[in-house]
Amino acid sequence: MGLAPFATIPLDTLATNSIISQSKGWTLSPVVIGLLAAGFLIAMYWLGYRVQQSDFMPMLLSYSACFGIYTILNLSAKSKRTVWCLLGLGIALRCLLLFGFPNLSDDIYRFIWDGQLSLAGINPFNYLPSELLEQNIPGITPALYAELNSPEYYTIYPPVGQGIFALAVAVGAGDWITSALVMKICLFLFECGSLWLMVRLVQHFELPLERVLWYALNPLIIIEITGNLHFEGAMTFFFLLAYWLLVTRRQALSAIAMALSVASKLLPLMLLPLLIRRLGWAKSIRYFGIMGLVLLLLFSPLLNATFIANFGSSLDLYFQKFEFNASVYYLLRSIGEWIYGYNLIAKLGPFLGLSVLGGILWLSWREHVPSNQTLATTALLAFSLYLALATTIHPWYLSFPLALAAFGPFRYPVLWSGLIFLTYINYSYDNYWENLWIVALEYVLVYVLFIREWLKNRSVILSNGNNVSSS
Repeated sequence: MGLAPFATIPLDTLATNSIISQSKGWTLSPVVIGLLAAGFLIAMYWLGYRVQQSDFMPMLLSYSACFGIYTILNLSAKSKRTVWCLLGLGIALRCLLLFGFPNLSDDIYRFIWDGQLSLAGINPFNYLPSELLEQNIPGITPALYAELNSPEYYTIYPPVGQGIFALAVAVGAGDWITSALVMKICLFLFECGSLWLMVRLVQHFELPLERVLWYALNPLIIIEITGNLHFEGAMTFFFLLAYWLLVTRRQALSAIAMALSVASKLLPLMLLPLLIRRLGWAKSIRYFGIMGLVLLLLFSPLLNATFIANFGSSLDLYFQKFEFNASVYYLLRSIGEWIYGYNLIAKLGPFLGLSVLGGILWLSWREHVPSNQTLATTALLAFSLYLALATTIHPWYLSFPLALAAFGPFRYPVLWSGLIFLTYINYSYDNYWENLWIVALEYVLVYVLFIREWLKNRSVILSNGNNVSSS
C-alpha cells in the first residue's frame, strides 16, 4: 500500500481497523435503551454519592456496571436520534453529580485554600500552607489545613483554576459544600461546551456523530471531572475551542483559546510544535505571539520572583519525587534499583521529560502531510507519549486523550479508561500501597491494543522520511 496523504483518507475508514469499531454493533429497542440508561444513572449515583475512596469493591462494582452499560450503548447507537438521546443522557449523568461533595479526591480542599488566599489579597503561589496557618486569614483554619493532601508543597494550579477557586469561595462564604457546587457548575459548563464543540468538529470533518459518545458517556470522564473536580475538563474545553477556531480559520481567536487551555493546565504547551507545519513559520510566530501576550495577561496578577521560584520548585518535585501508576518509568526504576541500589527518580524524571520533548519534535517532523483534520490524532499520539513516560498518571489525566480519540482511528484510550480505575485499589489498604500487579495488567492490555492499532495506521500517520513537506 502506498503512502497516500493522511489528510485524504477518511478517518472513519481508518476507524474500522480498531478493535472497537462503530460498524460492529447492534440495534437496541428504545425500551432496552431506556432501561440501560436508568441503570447507568443508578450506578453513577452510587459511584458519586455512596462510596468513598477506600471502598474499592463497591466502587469497582458500580464502575464496572457504568462501563459495561457505556460500552453497550456506544456499540448500539445506530441512528442520529439515538445518538442525540444518548448525548442528553451524558448531560443528565453530569447533572446528577452536581450536588455531591467530591468523594474520591481531596484536591477540593487545596482549591478552597487557594481561593481563600486570593480573596484575602494573598498570592497563593507565594507561601506554603504551614507558613500561613497562624496568620488569622479569613477561612484559613486548622480544620481546612488538616484536609490538605500536600501542605508541604506550593500550589501548582494556573490562573483559570485560581479564578474559579476565588469565585467559588466568594459565593460559598465559608460553606465548603456551596463552594464545591460553584466549581462543579463551572466544570459542568465546560463539559457541555466540550460536547458541543466535539459535535461541531465531527460534523465539520464528516465523521460519524456517534464518535462523540465515547467521550460523552464515559464514566471516568463524568466521575472525575464533574464528580471529583479535576480541571482537565477546562483544559480540554479550551483546547477543543482552539481547534474549532483553527479549522474555521479564526487563528487569532484560536490562539486566545489555546492560551486559556494552557492557563488551565500547562500540558498543551507540549503540543505547540505540531502547529508549525500546519500554519507555516510566519503564521506560527503570530499565533504564538498572541498566545504569549494572553498568557502574560492571565498570569500577571500572580507574577513575581517568588512565584517563578516556587512554581518551578513544584514542577521539579513533580518530575523528581511523585510516583503513581507509571509504566516505562517503573521499568527503568526497577532496573536502576537493581544496578545502583537506590531510586533514580531524580535523574529519570528530567530525562523522561526531555525524551517526551524529543519524541514530539520527531513526530511533528515525520508526520505525513499534516492537516487540521489530523491534528487531533497527532496530538493524541504526542500526549500518549507523555503519559507513557510520565512518573505519575492519575485516572483523570485520560480526559484529554479520550476527547482527541473521537477524531481518529485509535480507541486505546477507551480501553485505558476502563482499566485505570482499578488503581483506586491502592487506597483500600490500611496503609496506602501501590498494587503493581494492577499496574502491570493495565499497561499490558493497553499497550497490546495500542501496538495493534499503531501497526494498522502508522503508514498514513508518518512519512517515510523522504517526503516531509510544509503545509
